[in-house]
Amino acid sequence: LMKEEQEELCTSLDQEDPEPPQVKEEQEELCISLYQEDPEPPQMNEEQPYVCDTCGKRFSDTSKHKRHNAIHIEEKPYSCGTCGKSFCRQDKLVLHMRTHTGEKPYSCKTCRKSFSKGSSLKVHMRTHTGEKPYVCNTCGKRFSDPSAYKRHTAIHKEEKPYSCGICGKSFCRQDNLVLHMRIHTGEKPYVCDTCGKRFSNTSKHKRHTLIHKRETSLTCEVCGKAFKNKYYMKKHYISHTDEKPFSCKTCGKNFSQGGDLKVHTRTHTA
Repeated sequence: LMKEEQEELCTSLDQEDPEPPQVKEEQEELCISLYQEDPEPPQMNEEQPYVCDTCGKRFSDTSKHKRHNAIHIEEKPYSCGTCGKSFCRQDKLVLHMRTHTGEKPYSCKTCRKSFSKGSSLKVHMRTHTGEKPYVCNTCGKRFSDPSAYKRHTAIHKEEKPYSCGICGKSFCRQDNLVLHMRIHTGEKPYVCDTCGKRFSNTSKHKRHTLIHKRETSLTCEVCGKAFKNKYYMKKHYISHTDEKPFSCKTCGKNFSQGGDLKVHTRTHTA
């Protein structure tokens, strides 16, 4: 219909009384402009229609959009039933719960080592492949782990953006601040499954659990006595045999234990 009206308008313009050449040129330009299509309005991003009102970041679905908004709002509706720590996203709570349960559902197919997070497995796989995609722009050093890369770059910057709200001590890494805060809060989320002792960080927890592992793995086959290392276990095991490897150089008497030989030699020097 619009096209027909345009054609009629052009026809009527041609049928009017002759005009000076300049007027006719203007009429022709009018006809051309009428046939031209209007410019299209800006297209909305159909792939990422959900936009954050705070920072303008776009998302493909509502769930991602809502999770992102929670960062700005600082809502933490998901709480840990064990230690009470809160999170803005449910998947973050699920990951946190694995620190209490010890669940490690992601396994390396090469060495069978297990991890609580898929991202940790991905980083671990680089120890087998040798891949180091993270490069320091200052010194050129390469890293396979993004967290190790961030720690390294902080050395060059010497920035300590994470400050303790209680004593004011600053840290270049957020995880160091979290560990430090446990000095003030007394939080000890890592529990020994064997004796129930609690720890504020994973390194202390791991060192402690090794004590129990040694106790259970290094046991005398004859009497069941447990030892901290192989040396003491082997030394003890000789007492169950007729072996006497320690000899007195003075009188030639043999002993199964080095300590017994030392006691004996004193009888010659006394």
